[in-house]
Amino acid sequence: MTSENAGNGAAHVSTGTIEAGEAAEAAIPELVIISGMSGAGRSTAAKCLEDLGWFVVDNLPPALIPTMVELGARSQGNVARIAVVVDVRGRRFFDNLRESLADLETKHVTRRIVFLESSDDALVRRFESVRRPHPLQGDGRIVDGIAAERDLLRELRGDADLVIDTSSLNVHELRAKMDAQFAGDEEPGLRATVMSFGYKYGLPVDADLVVDCRFLPNPHWVPELRPYTGLNEEVSGYVFDQPGAKEFLNQYTELLQLIATGYRREGKRYVTIAVGCTGGKHRSVAMSEKLAARLSSEGVETVVVHRDMGRE
Repeated sequence: MTSENAGNGAAHVSTGTIEAGEAAEAAIPELVIISGMSGAGRSTAAKCLEDLGWFVVDNLPPALIPTMVELGARSQGNVARIAVVVDVRGRRFFDNLRESLADLETKHVTRRIVFLESSDDALVRRFESVRRPHPLQGDGRIVDGIAAERDLLRELRGDADLVIDTSSLNVHELRAKMDAQFAGDEEPGLRATVMSFGYKYGLPVDADLVVDCRFLPNPHWVPELRPYTGLNEEVSGYVFDQPGAKEFLNQYTELLQLIATGYRREGKRYVTIAVGCTGGKHRSVAMSEKLAARLSSEGVETVVVHRDMGRE
């Protein structure tokens, strides 16, 4: 994955206002706002949505987002889904984003914010690999530009409906994540990503909830199970034969039902549940698979990702 190209300037969009009579009949398009760190994969995410049939506008000044939605409503259903990429290339317009989001809310426009995140180390490597400066570094270093951008985007990241950490993802893995969230024809009440990970590799920065499976005995110390992963039936059986494993799965699933109800009430549509063990190979993988199966059986559209399996 490489950093995004600087582009050729802001997008050009005609302006206009829907009359009251038209607005009553106009179908308001679905709106996704893509933002995040430069170099984290905004362009890849936008291209993925474009391939899924979304009308994508790159580098649109935030003040023009409501106008873009109005134009979509005029299209008589031809533009039913709009994705807008907002980033620091339009930083002189960025202060208008909050006002535009408030305007969309008063017009009852359903909007979602996707925020692409990545570690400083990964971003530096990507900018250096393409020999391009960071848009905000000025006369300073790449890390100075990254720090300035993080500060500028901090509030927007907090408002995001979906945060995707691309630090260890390649282009195909990012596209798979976007496909998992947006390819469906029907909009689910809640979409969940259940991610196994190893604590020795660090916590996933995009996790909403973190589960620790290190209270269970480690199959790593059983010689005949050590070479396998939690996807293996014998390993999974060993994990769930341990005291507390099934009880934990049952009670945590019940807790997630309560949390999911609150998320839906607050308009949060995406959740990432990180399930960890020491190395991310045995216990967390087995628990993630069972937890995802439970969520799916209860009507939650669920994607399973094993972040660290195979790294040892």
